[in-house]
Amino acid sequence: MCGIVGYIGDKKAKPILINGLLKLEYRGYDSAGISTLENSEISCVKNKGRVSELNDLAEKQNLDGSIGIAHTRWATHGKPSSENSHPHMDNNKAFSVVHNGIIENYSELRDFLTKKGYHFLSQTDTEVIPNLIHYYYFQDTSDDSAKFLRAVKRACDDLNGSYAIEVISSLSPDRIIVTRKDSPLVIGKGKNENYISSDIPAILSFTKDFYLLNDNEYVEIFKTGEKFYDRNLKSIKKDLKNIDWDATAAEKDGFEDYMLKEIFEQPRSIRETIGSRLRENEKTVLDDICLSKEYLASLNKIYIIACGTAMYAGLVGKCLIENLCNIPVEVDIASEFRYRNPIIDKKTLAIYISQSGETADTIAALKLAKSRGATTLAISNVIGSSITREADYSIYTHAGPEIAVASTKAYTAQVTLLSIIAIYFAETLGSCNKGLLNELKSDIFKLPEQVEEILSNLNDLKAFAKEVHREHDVFFLGRGNDYAVALEGSLKLKEISYIHSEAYAAGELKHGPIALIEPGITVVSILTNPLLLEKSISNIQEVVTRGAKTLVITNQELKNYSFDMVLRIPKTNPYLSPVLSVIPLQLFAYYISKEKKLDVDKPRNLAKSVTVE
Repeated sequence: MCGIVGYIGDKKAKPILINGLLKLEYRGYDSAGISTLENSEISCVKNKGRVSELNDLAEKQNLDGSIGIAHTRWATHGKPSSENSHPHMDNNKAFSVVHNGIIENYSELRDFLTKKGYHFLSQTDTEVIPNLIHYYYFQDTSDDSAKFLRAVKRACDDLNGSYAIEVISSLSPDRIIVTRKDSPLVIGKGKNENYISSDIPAILSFTKDFYLLNDNEYVEIFKTGEKFYDRNLKSIKKDLKNIDWDATAAEKDGFEDYMLKEIFEQPRSIRETIGSRLRENEKTVLDDICLSKEYLASLNKIYIIACGTAMYAGLVGKCLIENLCNIPVEVDIASEFRYRNPIIDKKTLAIYISQSGETADTIAALKLAKSRGATTLAISNVIGSSITREADYSIYTHAGPEIAVASTKAYTAQVTLLSIIAIYFAETLGSCNKGLLNELKSDIFKLPEQVEEILSNLNDLKAFAKEVHREHDVFFLGRGNDYAVALEGSLKLKEISYIHSEAYAAGELKHGPIALIEPGITVVSILTNPLLLEKSISNIQEVVTRGAKTLVITNQELKNYSFDMVLRIPKTNPYLSPVLSVIPLQLFAYYISKEKKLDVDKPRNLAKSVTVE
């Protein structure tokens, strides 16, 4: 849940490292640091706090080195402090390491090293790594150029857990060594220089050519080249991949916050997710997957597995696939799925959704399903991410870089793509009326313009958010797909405004939650399905009579009802309404957060890519 940057070349490393860390701030962090090689000696600057503060400290050090590593830390072992910040060094200051992930057996390794005479300055798990490297380096009696690499490899052999690691050394001052296991790491190639990062956007302004590392691969990175090795240090070849993202897409582009920019980017991200996949009156084209009619007809169950916002997108996918394809679908939280001994076999299709493609729990759940014979399909926004390389099939949302921690455009792109996948399955199976499928396609094509329409009229929503921004409790209600949207709306409000909120299926209101309704409470209701309209209105009336303030998001006709605010959205097929009804809820959370003068892009305690379990 932290950020890694590295540089080796002819330029000064420090400005490049600081630039990369600033672009990784969206991941969430509590401290930051850099190490550079200065005249074959390691200089290290780190502190608790923001990257801007680190830059001020580094300016005083006159760091001129052209090789360096850097890190933003989100505390897992040890409180936020300068001592616990990365990079960490061995006792002799010969090796400097930054690390993303968690070392599960660090306590045992710490005891082993203590007995060997090493001492520790921090409370972190990471500090064992440079000391292990030092130990193995001097255990090796040979004197060749691969000694550094072997020491890193032997140290990693001792580690249980997840890691992405960069190492520099005063004993081999011409290279950086990197490796990864269950935590992302990419290498960006330039002309006589190389860049390293845990996330592509951090170095996208420098290069569009990347090497994507797999688990247990090691790389020696030099100014003029790189050498790749497998887990046994056998030399391997890697292909360069061109990542066709616009670097300016990771900038604010005149918007006050990344989150607001990304909300307004949703018409474009939906259009690009549709792309050439969907064709009116023609069969849907998904070149990325090849699932036959016989295979789909043989399925006993489809699992959709994800975390947080992606899981709520999965709930919409469940409704689409079950209704269009007549296949049972179960949506599961990735962190629970792998521990409940799920029933999986070769007649199971497991779909995994992750914006970053690096969500640790989701990747672990994918590996479990594959080991039991299931076919796996990954939905991600990041080309070449870990989940896409693990899965049998991968398909991308094309939402572009999403920087704000709270996901917005990734969610609507995921729902759009799930609707296209459901149509593709239905067409392959012949399970649904072609007229209905063509109507759905037509409505999908209208979504970008309809989102633009919603975004053009926000004054009333902003005023309502200002009215209720001091509330301590907000409730969200919905039925069917509207309940899935209520869950996502509630999550957004929690994430960035820190207001306690809960979402309930509206029909469950009388089974307990109504006891919480009292004067002053705000209730947000989503009404988009005409078949459920009257029952849902009855539920809202129940909270109105108990003194609640009400915000209703709807595309239905409401007559003779008195609600505090009714926000109208365009009509669409109820299967697709979550793409539209979620937009006001994203903005509702955003405007409340801004009224409270909070940092919407970097909410407390949260990180963009959750790479630890």
